[in-house]
Amino acid sequence: MTKTSLPVLLIRNMVLFPWSEIRLEFDNDNDKKVISLAESFYENNLVIINPKDLLEIDPEIEELPKIGVLANIKMKIDMPNGKTRIILAGVNRVSVHAYTKEDNVFEAMVSNALEEELDPKEELAYSRALNKHIEIYVKEVPYMSNSVLAQTSGITSISRLTDIIALFLPTTFERKKEYIEEVSSTSRVKMILDDINRDMEILKLEKQIESEVTRQLEDSQKEYVLREKIKAIKEELGEVNDKDTDIESLKEKIDKLKCPRKVKEKLNYEMKRYETSNVNSPEIGIIRNYIDWLLNLPWNNFTKDVTDLNKVKKCLDDTHYGLEKVKERIIEYLAVKQKSNNLRSPILCFVGPPGVGKTSLAKSIAKSINRKCAKISVGGINDEAEIVGHRRTYLGANPGLIIQGMKKAQTTNPVFIIDEIDKMTKDIKGDPASSLLEVLDPEQNKHFVDHFIEEEFDLSNVMFITTANYIEQIPFELRDRLEIIELYSYTEYEKLDIAKKHLIPKEITEHGLDIKKIKFSDDAILTIIRNYTKEAGVRELDREIATIIRKIVKDIVMNNAKDSCIINNDDVKKYLGNKKFINNENNKKNAKGIVNGLAYTPYGGDILPIEVTFYKGKGDLILTGSLGEVMRESAMISLSFIKANSKNFKLDDSLFQENDFHIHIPEGAIPKEGPSAGVTLTTALLSALLNKSVDSSIAMTGEITLTGKVLAIGGLKEKIIAASRSNIKKVFLPKDNEPDLEEIPDNIKDKIEFILVNDYIEIFKKVW
Repeated sequence: MTKTSLPVLLIRNMVLFPWSEIRLEFDNDNDKKVISLAESFYENNLVIINPKDLLEIDPEIEELPKIGVLANIKMKIDMPNGKTRIILAGVNRVSVHAYTKEDNVFEAMVSNALEEELDPKEELAYSRALNKHIEIYVKEVPYMSNSVLAQTSGITSISRLTDIIALFLPTTFERKKEYIEEVSSTSRVKMILDDINRDMEILKLEKQIESEVTRQLEDSQKEYVLREKIKAIKEELGEVNDKDTDIESLKEKIDKLKCPRKVKEKLNYEMKRYETSNVNSPEIGIIRNYIDWLLNLPWNNFTKDVTDLNKVKKCLDDTHYGLEKVKERIIEYLAVKQKSNNLRSPILCFVGPPGVGKTSLAKSIAKSINRKCAKISVGGINDEAEIVGHRRTYLGANPGLIIQGMKKAQTTNPVFIIDEIDKMTKDIKGDPASSLLEVLDPEQNKHFVDHFIEEEFDLSNVMFITTANYIEQIPFELRDRLEIIELYSYTEYEKLDIAKKHLIPKEITEHGLDIKKIKFSDDAILTIIRNYTKEAGVRELDREIATIIRKIVKDIVMNNAKDSCIINNDDVKKYLGNKKFINNENNKKNAKGIVNGLAYTPYGGDILPIEVTFYKGKGDLILTGSLGEVMRESAMISLSFIKANSKNFKLDDSLFQENDFHIHIPEGAIPKEGPSAGVTLTTALLSALLNKSVDSSIAMTGEITLTGKVLAIGGLKEKIIAASRSNIKKVFLPKDNEPDLEEIPDNIKDKIEFILVNDYIEIFKKVW
């Protein structure tokens, strides 16, 4: 085995096989140097090497392969542009024993690679098998060149035959390198057969796929042609309509719709009905409407909640003053939801007087957590179909308010506001409150079924927020599923802050004025609150402020008045006229038979002076002042309690037999109801009977029983706020209401003395 030293030419983009030629073009100085060395000293011979790393410009000696191809330079041309063209002929494989590198030129110590010796019969068998497979391969594969058959004709040497075939195979560059590095000719035969068989299998699969695609295309083409013919026939008959175009559009929408499998099946079924229905059929409109509803519902469209809870809190603080418990509950829900993705959404119920911000707070919650907002009102609804939809068999049927709200929201997880749940009515048409159970029950609303839609709709991701004015009027079965959060009346100073921070800047901006140029003094705002509004919230206050600003704008436009001014207390009457409300002020005069009660009205709290007088008669009880049934009963209980305990109060029994008693509560146009005036009625009756006055700075509230026990009442915060507004200094309260005093602002508690009682005798002893 003779070893010879030869220059090495590194080729990265092609492979040179023995018995073949390649054409190359160089502009690299190192490559040109290798060619010159081969010509000058090595009889035009050199070694072709394909490096392992094709991107490495200057490879390490250790990384170069141990098998190369001996090549001979057949032709060399130096081009005018400085490039060199050569033709190289592959001779045979060589084994590399060692590499050397000098002046950036590699040289290799090589010898002819030893190939296995085969028996002539065995070699003939291999060559015949290989030629047979190649003939089949060339015949079956369209991209295999026929010239390979001419090249291999008459060749019996397996070594030469495999090299020629490998050159023509449509394989990768890496695979051809493997053929070069494989010295064994029989192994190369197996490699070729493997490549041929694999390619034939792939070709077979491709043909199957093409056949299937062609068949589908033919079916589609056939359907298209038939539809076009039907369309042409209809045009000829004058029966043209847009239904066909509509069907195609609906099918595209159904294919793109992400929804549960059952809904998709329902849509496809209804589409078939729609396609086969006659244009003049009365059912076609019903089917089309139903398909539209299914397509436009948000089956799987979620919005991402805001995760920065500090931003959520700031957003809520910017839009609503106070209400710390509500805000804290929302923050708690979001915090827990971040830790547990399967947390059920809460069913909150905001209860409070009109105007305190129940609905607007719910909308702010939606905005703060980046959810869409849907709102419905169920006040006055008496038909359960309004909630759960009408069956499709009825003419003009539609889904219920819940599904309608979800369609408007266009997301699966909106904040859904249900207003006025305490004002639903129940009659022969059904009980809408019971229909809301499935909606608001976290255990059921995942599988809510609207009668019109007829398919399950998941409401478990919806954050439901309900609102009500009176907790007592919320149906019990609903109340059990709600998390009640009470929003109380605002105090005067809370209204002052709301006006300064929110209402006045909003109205000034909306009326096109500069916030910096229009100012309201605190006294002016308080005057508007006390004498021009009578409400628990701030709606009327907002309207009165808007009235003042409108008049300022009118003066600026018509009279060229200054666009900057400060509204003082004296200016309020100029803009708003005389005081509207003065009756709720305490008259500060002690009088017999008159006692201040505390009432909870739709406007919040108010003091309720109760007047009692008696005169000759037969013991009758007369009640005036638009009193409700419960309040009338309270008056009867008070009189019965006094009669039963007349000796304790040092009263003559003849007083009750020889006189009629008249109880009147002023502002007779306003309905009054509730048991909480019981102790006030009793005190007013005793004041008249005993001929003793009651201090006008005293007020009281509490339900009384026939035995004199004082029971707890509701709406305490609103009542105490009213007492503070009317300069009441002392308030008698039921002992059971002591925990509710925590809700009273400190600035109000500091002004009033609270006396907690269990029995009416305690009030009697302290008043007189």
